[in-house]
Amino acid sequence: MALSGITKRFPGVVANHDIHLTVRKGTVHALVGENGAGKSTLMKILYGMQKPDEGTITVEDEQVTFSSPADAIARGIGMVHQHFMLADNLTVLENVVLGSENAYGIAGGARRKIKEISERYGLGVHPDALVENLGVADRQRVEILKVLYRGARTLILDEPTAVLVPQEVDALFANLRELRSEGLSVIFISHKLGEVLSVADEITVIRRGTTVGTAIPAETTQRRLAEMMVGSELPTPETAESTVTDRPVIEVEKLTVYAAGGPSLGVEGEPTPAGGGLVPDSVVGGEAKRVLDDVTFTIHAGEVTGIAGVEGNGQTELIDALIGLRHADSGTIRFEGEDITPWPTRRRREQGIGYIPEDRHRHGLLLEAPLWENRILGHVTEEPNTKGNRRFWLDPRGAQEDTRRIVEAYDVRTPGIDVTAASLSGGNQQKLIVGREMSHKPKFLIAAHPTRGVDVGAQAQIWDQIREARREGLAVLLISADLDELIGLSDTLRVIYNGRLVADADPATVTPEELGSAMTGAATGHLEHHDEDVASREDGEDEAR
Repeated sequence: MALSGITKRFPGVVANHDIHLTVRKGTVHALVGENGAGKSTLMKILYGMQKPDEGTITVEDEQVTFSSPADAIARGIGMVHQHFMLADNLTVLENVVLGSENAYGIAGGARRKIKEISERYGLGVHPDALVENLGVADRQRVEILKVLYRGARTLILDEPTAVLVPQEVDALFANLRELRSEGLSVIFISHKLGEVLSVADEITVIRRGTTVGTAIPAETTQRRLAEMMVGSELPTPETAESTVTDRPVIEVEKLTVYAAGGPSLGVEGEPTPAGGGLVPDSVVGGEAKRVLDDVTFTIHAGEVTGIAGVEGNGQTELIDALIGLRHADSGTIRFEGEDITPWPTRRRREQGIGYIPEDRHRHGLLLEAPLWENRILGHVTEEPNTKGNRRFWLDPRGAQEDTRRIVEAYDVRTPGIDVTAASLSGGNQQKLIVGREMSHKPKFLIAAHPTRGVDVGAQAQIWDQIREARREGLAVLLISADLDELIGLSDTLRVIYNGRLVADADPATVTPEELGSAMTGAATGHLEHHDEDVASREDGEDEAR
């Protein structure tokens, strides 16, 4: 398959200019570049979502023209997008079958095929699970399942490892090698250059919308690739001197959250979960599962506390409880000594809690709104979005001026502040969100995957912003799937497993491999375990089931 001379223009910007890309059959071909370099646009062209202004696409020695994704699918091309395209109110089976009902039917045949693919590639996805109840990693697996279900022979994977721990990355790469051995081709888009070098057969680098060159992994290094991408060396997230004080900013005590919105199921006179149905694996012995179970920790001014865990072990519920999006069934949250457990989200934000969400599309942006309106989100009553005491009167001019400042300070690649958030690449969307939150000088920052989808240059800038704010007394809760980031930025490092904080690790001595093992429930000698009854508790739950 080959793309030759691909050029794509949008108002005020040339996204792709004379790009050339050749993917050999039965290979993993990596595509790397900085944010806004044109990677996603190029792949959308290959997948039929957009038409090029110039250039040709050749598939199996035949020049083709795609008018829609259906045309690309018919040619055996499937794409897993960086931002998922799933219907939350449907099950996994319904999402997979949607638009492909004639392939294996919509009942038994489809179910058997989904289970077959899931087991063959180790996706571990249940056909009847409701998508809105799935974590980010499981949603990604559903997207991969959709592509394989449609018989794709060329898979486009956009940042597929962004939410995976090392063991899961290894499993995915093993799957990719299996696909490659069967003659399938994979286009692998990633900012993690170490992963690119370990899995790719060839690497194409694009910069500012045009092809820079192609490299062979055995003949290049991470530093050379970084220099080709952004003209600088690969940064490392190393925290320098400690700035941790003895002043508590956020104190969480015995925080408990139940899966289905209540502590019990089906017991007369007791609350039942929303929707009234039973969710498999959400109930134990007639009671709703505790997705957060007696969680206690303190974060001090000047301290970054990292939380490491496999996706779906309570991180999302912890974030939601801290920012006020989810009710705590029991326990207390104190902010600067005051009990904020009953506070609504807006009051928490106004008092100085910043929020970088794990899913920027669902909780961080209005995609069809211009950038300056997105700058207002979460800070509608604060300057510069309002003037002085007129906190309920928006000041569009103030918001627009500050958006221009953020765009310049955080290198958000955009033709202007009036374009929609949807028009930005994922990395540039992330930089806009980080700039928005850091601009309000929060006292406590919830940072969920703050560098997900950003290039190495932007990654270093975000790390520097967190370090600088930390020196000024900011308390940070850092949740990330990038274990190097967690180890490098954290002053305190904790492991969450099955809704409980089960171990502490010393960022100065722990390795990513040790941390990854602890995240999956395996004991390691270099971590301090403070939940010794994990295994016995799980055995009891299994018996109850």
